[in-house]
Amino acid sequence: MKHARSAGVIVLCLLLSGCAGLGDAPPNDMRQAVYGMSGQAAEALLESPPWSGDTQNMVVMLAPPTVDATFNISAARLTETLGRALLAQAEGPQVLDWTPGMMTDDAPDNHWILESRLNSNGVIRLTDRELLPYQWEITLRRPGQDAPSWRATLSGALDASAL
Repeated sequence: MKHARSAGVIVLCLLLSGCAGLGDAPPNDMRQAVYGMSGQAAEALLESPPWSGDTQNMVVMLAPPTVDATFNISAARLTETLGRALLAQAEGPQVLDWTPGMMTDDAPDNHWILESRLNSNGVIRLTDRELLPYQWEITLRRPGQDAPSWRATLSGALDASAL
C-alpha cells in the first residue's frame, strides 16, 4: 500500500513538473522564420543607413508595424523581433518602441522613426505545407518629416507552420 501511494505521488509530481514546463511562447524554432526576416531588415538598414556619424549613437524608434492578417503574426511580435535583430548587430543603433506623440518636431538629430508594412502576396499550397509570400516595406524618417529618408522592400516566403 505504501509503495502504491509513493508511486502515485511520484507520478503526480512528474505530471505537474511536465505541465509547469509548458509556456505561452512557441518553441524557439517556430520564431526563427520571423527573426530571420527581421535580421535581413536590420542588415539592409545598416548596409546603407541614411544618417552620417556613428551608428551606435543613433536611436531608432520602432513604430507599430502594419501586418496582414494572413500571417497570424502580431504587430508586437514583429516589433520585438525587429528590435532584437537591430540590437544583435555588432555596430547597431539603440532601439526603442515608439508610439505617435512620443516625440515632437524638435527631436535630437540622432533620432529616427522606423515604420513598416508586411503585406501578403497570397498563399502557395504545396503537398506538405503552405508558403506565405510576402513583401515587407520598411521606411526610416526623421521625427516631424513625412517623407522617408531611407526605404527598403524585402520579399520572400514564410513557411506557415513556422509562424
